[in-house]
Amino acid sequence: MKKFMAILVVLLLAAVSFAEEGFTVSEITPEIFARIQGKSYKDNCPIPLEDLRYLRVLHKDINGETHEGEMVCSVHIASDVLEIFKALYEAGYPIERVRLVDEYDADDETSMRDNNSSCFNFRFITHSTKISKHGLGLAVDINTLYNPYVKETKDGRILEPATAGEYVDRTKSFPYKIEKGDLCYRLFIERGFEWGGEWKSLKDYQHFEVSDERARELYPDYR
Repeated sequence: MKKFMAILVVLLLAAVSFAEEGFTVSEITPEIFARIQGKSYKDNCPIPLEDLRYLRVLHKDINGETHEGEMVCSVHIASDVLEIFKALYEAGYPIERVRLVDEYDADDETSMRDNNSSCFNFRFITHSTKISKHGLGLAVDINTLYNPYVKETKDGRILEPATAGEYVDRTKSFPYKIEKGDLCYRLFIERGFEWGGEWKSLKDYQHFEVSDERARELYPDYR
């Protein structure tokens, strides 16, 4: 019994220490739900609140200044995302903003134009009935203005955010740029995420998501 209590004390102290460092994960409280209800958590959202977690993290901007951030994501990736942000912070990897997308009325374009990093926002993939990975809380976007979504079509280029034109050319050097092999890329890939910057039919340089196979394991109706 004494040995068990000693182990429990060590674990509790470790948890407290982790929280004191500015990195915490918790269930969605009524207070947090009030902030996301009708915005990222829309009335038609079938994902139970029990499947979501609220994260508080620290991050440094390009000038090395520390900021507090918050994010909602799936319970299934919460610990991984928390560890990723902790490693990025300790390494001084620059992330400009980490705010709930609800502060932008859950409007992705507005959030991306502000270079905001976020995760959960319930929605369907455009022109389909398939829930997006963000709608499941299984995708994370980092430094969104400088790492845009780009798709070339016969009718022209689709660019999100629309203000990110100067960051489409990935041979250029600019702040907050995500590149294959950099720390952000490695941390997500090591934990089983896929990077949209490696997709063939389009590029989504800000985007890290779990695989379709993993999503189907967690949500069998996901197709």
